[in-house]
Amino acid sequence: MGVSGAVGTGVRTGSRAHDDRDGWGAWDDGPLGRWERVLDGVRAYRMIAGMWIRSTMAYRVSFVMTTIGNLTATGLDFLAIVLMFSRIDRLGGYSLPEIAFLYGLSAISFGTADLVVGSMDRLGRRVRDGTLDTLLVRPAPVLAQVAADRFALRRLGRITQGLAVLGYALLTLDDVHWTILKVLLVPVTVISGGAIFCAVFVGGAAFQFVARDASEVQNAFTYGGATLLQYPPGLFARDLVRGVTFVLPLAFVNWLPALYVLGRPYPLDLPEWVAFLPPLVAAGCCALAGLAWRAGLRSYRSTGS
Repeated sequence: MGVSGAVGTGVRTGSRAHDDRDGWGAWDDGPLGRWERVLDGVRAYRMIAGMWIRSTMAYRVSFVMTTIGNLTATGLDFLAIVLMFSRIDRLGGYSLPEIAFLYGLSAISFGTADLVVGSMDRLGRRVRDGTLDTLLVRPAPVLAQVAADRFALRRLGRITQGLAVLGYALLTLDDVHWTILKVLLVPVTVISGGAIFCAVFVGGAAFQFVARDASEVQNAFTYGGATLLQYPPGLFARDLVRGVTFVLPLAFVNWLPALYVLGRPYPLDLPEWVAFLPPLVAAGCCALAGLAWRAGLRSYRSTGS
């Protein structure tokens, strides 16, 4: 049976061989079976990413240059903010260290997601040209294959820049009364924010199964969302703040926990305890993204190429 025949059988009839590759437990084999599929996906991702890393490190000078270029390009975003503060004392009522704190949390979270699953925005191209068919017949979860495809180690530059800005913020925030709870909230926020952005990447990729040419729409929520979160919520319309809080919960990436750390009032008169919800929000977003991915993969029809 050819590639198109195998893919057509797997997708159109909903065969177990195809569903097992979605990486999200399409069949109810119990917790043990689902956990084994997750481990299979992690192993496949590690192997594919490792292959791309070895390929990258074969040209070490090129890797160093591209990483520095990535670091410089992302650093220009924060440089623009610094130049802005050369003319003003506060932006939306926030000082430069406070803006840097928001920026650092957002940059690290987004940079982590971009490093791990940033290749998901290429899915629409694979659907259009039929190269997704080849992934469906391989004995590995499709999600792991797409996420690890062309794993770009140079994206560490964005994370490095975010860490530098966050370090600057932590050293210069004079008005923050640090407690153990606030200290622990910082790494929890970064990890949860990275998971939320990963869910947005996966959900956007699932949408491309239907739209097929929606990478820019996905980028509006990923790259655009990361840029939005670099600034305090008071600068934006209330409807936009509501949208990124209750519809696409990007506010939990940094705004809500950061405002608790900074001792700032919450937007939309939200209660103080919402600052501790990022892990739960991240888990919910990942679950929804998994359902969307599985639904999109099941709806895929081979190009026959």
